Amino acid sequence: MKRLTVDELLERARSRLERLSPADARAAQDAGALLIDLRSHDERVREGVITGSLHVPRSVLEWRLDPTSPHSNPRACNLEQRVVLVCADGYSSSLAAATLQELGRDNATDMVGGFRAWRREGLPVVDAPPEPDDPPGMGHPFPSADGRG
Repeated sequence: MKRLTVDELLERARSRLERLSPADARAAQDAGALLIDLRSHDERVREGVITGSLHVPRSVLEWRLDPTSPHSNPRACNLEQRVVLVCADGYSSSLAAATLQELGRDNATDMVGGFRAWRREGLPVVDAPPEPDDPPGMGHPFPSADGRG
């Protein structure tokens, strides 16, 4: 197998994605897509979070979104639901979305420019919640459906 550079790997991943602008990601979320924030808890505390996003650290993403995994998050395993991944700048989210597609999540994609682009466009950001007691990636979207976080 030919060795790829990281830029080639990224280009290959993105060629399979219908990447969304921050405004399109927000519209997708309003239409029922699940926004998944891949950033670390520290980044989220420092920069804030997208309302209604689910925090799933990159390190456990595949296990939380594969419904056959014994470590899946039931809130993120609907294979029909569109998934939009968000990282800090829109690089690791592209690689992660391509991996999710390999797991059968054909509707997985990411957001161009990541969280920082969302923030630059003036879209809503709230303070991060405290780190949950649950294992990483097993919580509810924030704030929760009842609006309490």
